[in-house]
Amino acid sequence: MFASPWIAGLVALFAWWFSTGAILVIVRRADRAGAHVWAVVAMMPMMAFGVIAAWVSMADAGLGATYLGFAAALAIWGWIELAFLTGVITGPNRMRARAGVPEWERFIRAWGTVAYHEITLTAALIGLALASHGAENRFALWTFAILWAARISAKLNLYLGVRKVNTEFIPSPLRHLPSHFREARINWLFPTSVTVLSFATACWVDRVIYAETAPEAVGFALLAALTALALLEHWFMVVRLPDEKLWRWMLPANERLLEEAPDAIR
Repeated sequence: MFASPWIAGLVALFAWWFSTGAILVIVRRADRAGAHVWAVVAMMPMMAFGVIAAWVSMADAGLGATYLGFAAALAIWGWIELAFLTGVITGPNRMRARAGVPEWERFIRAWGTVAYHEITLTAALIGLALASHGAENRFALWTFAILWAARISAKLNLYLGVRKVNTEFIPSPLRHLPSHFREARINWLFPTSVTVLSFATACWVDRVIYAETAPEAVGFALLAALTALALLEHWFMVVRLPDEKLWRWMLPANERLLEEAPDAIR
């Protein structure tokens, strides 16, 4: 059953939905208890699993190793995202954006809010690239690379301006972050982002069709589904759909992570 590319696509969809919801739940509880650092420390086994699983998967081209590499990349990514959302790994600037500053200063201040997080993600990507050089199975690297590229694109689009800025799940350590976003109908980068993601999805699907082995077909199906989900997340930024409902039900209705964020800088 798990050798089917269709099942692999469903696995990627569930993993994306469940892992996002799980992180939101952990961050909410850490927010309520004021235990942000402890939450990150407590989830260190997830990071350890990701590193070990990625290393193990690289030496095996089998079906199980393909899924293991995918899960490893999600675990590494998830821990780093948790560290970001809890305010442990963010950036040197924790101040709200100032109105009326030159664009170059606005960019530097916005970069300062996420600098350590982006450096950590990039370091993890480089580490996976070095570790997987010449390996039989590189799906952990490719999975992480898709997440990395999609995240960079999403953050740049939020900075330049998108129609919908969802701040409902932003936790208290990052309450300054939405002030560095812009609301706009569209920006110059968005068409490029969705075009590249669409092309990448098509390329992965093509690799699925012409894969020579079941593990390859499954691996490329996982990547295709993940890239398609990244494309969908980009469209959610310009189409006013209540995508937050995908995870809101996991949280108590009377508990918001943050009060309504102030208007973004326009």
